[in-house]
Amino acid sequence: MALPLYLVGLNHKTAPVEVRERAALDPVVALPAALRTLGKGVALSTCNRTEVYGLGSPLAAKALLLERGVEGRHLYVREGVEALRHLFRVAAGLDSLVVGEAQILGQVREALFLARKYGATESLLEKAFQSAIALGKRARSETGIGAGAVSVAYAALDLALAVYGDLTGLVVAVLGAGEMAELFLTHLKAQGVGRVLVVNRTPERAEALAERFGGEAYPLTALPEVLRQADLVVASAAAPHYLVRPEDLPRRAKPLFLIDIALPRNIHPGVGRLPHAYLYNLDDLERVVERNLKARQGEVPKVEALIEQALGDYLEWYAGHRVREAIRALEERFFREVARELPHADPLTWHKEAGRRAHPWILALKARSRDFLQGPPCPRECPLLAFRPPRP
Repeated sequence: MALPLYLVGLNHKTAPVEVRERAALDPVVALPAALRTLGKGVALSTCNRTEVYGLGSPLAAKALLLERGVEGRHLYVREGVEALRHLFRVAAGLDSLVVGEAQILGQVREALFLARKYGATESLLEKAFQSAIALGKRARSETGIGAGAVSVAYAALDLALAVYGDLTGLVVAVLGAGEMAELFLTHLKAQGVGRVLVVNRTPERAEALAERFGGEAYPLTALPEVLRQADLVVASAAAPHYLVRPEDLPRRAKPLFLIDIALPRNIHPGVGRLPHAYLYNLDDLERVVERNLKARQGEVPKVEALIEQALGDYLEWYAGHRVREAIRALEERFFREVARELPHADPLTWHKEAGRRAHPWILALKARSRDFLQGPPCPRECPLLAFRPPRP
């Protein structure tokens, strides 16, 4: 029987940022609703991808994304081993905008955690994601695929350095106080910036992050004041609407560079058409990271080898899993059969006779377990009727 895993998704390679925005599944409302629709599944939703993994037919997952306004041409569908291989490549960082970036591994782990929280996982999905997480760790510890501080946040810093050459003395404003903002500020700390202004809807979170990096905290209502002071703005807030619109930007004599790494976007595209305002978004970062890709390409074959090894390990586990399921089904079948034939016998006799009848089938099953993945679908009443056991 083929591996019944499927994947339906889109990413930065197949869909522009405005399409990825529509497909994004927020963890509070959209993601739980999606998992309820699927019954069993794991949804991985980041700034650069939305992917739904499940068992059986991918039609429901595909319909779910189409209902969010995504056109079919932006979607990819993988089934069986290819779906598992794609998951492993994602966890290892080979399918990221920046090859080898470390953040995706935590996002894969979080996707599994949320699926567990809403009761949407089962043994095959659990094992697939646990294997992917273990592989991601191996890829980063045993190869150089994750060497250097490369991430979307680092790419944003790279872009800022490309624009200014030197960030010393600049006033940098960060919109948002989440993980991406923290990553960016971590990179900024070594660049000698003059002031760091942290803006967030929740003042307490802004203050906590600003205190960690020697910055100043502002509530969202103070954004116009912050925009007047800043030389560089990096937006990464989790907001469902634009925080900065063209009419919000004050008149200024010196240029303002804005980098929007949020999804949905925080900054209205019209801001980039204003005089002295220069706006970059997630799609622009693709050009910035090209040189980082080159540095890591030499490690890709090593990671690919680890992926193939992990695939083999999973399929070996899956074959054993199917064998165990089939053995249980055989034991139950023959127990019922013996109980019907010998209604007056005691349960111990039933178990012994059922075991004797099942034994040759079990031996045949174990002998052919390596071929089980490629075999034809088995009848529901007995997983082993696809082949004949030896005569007892």
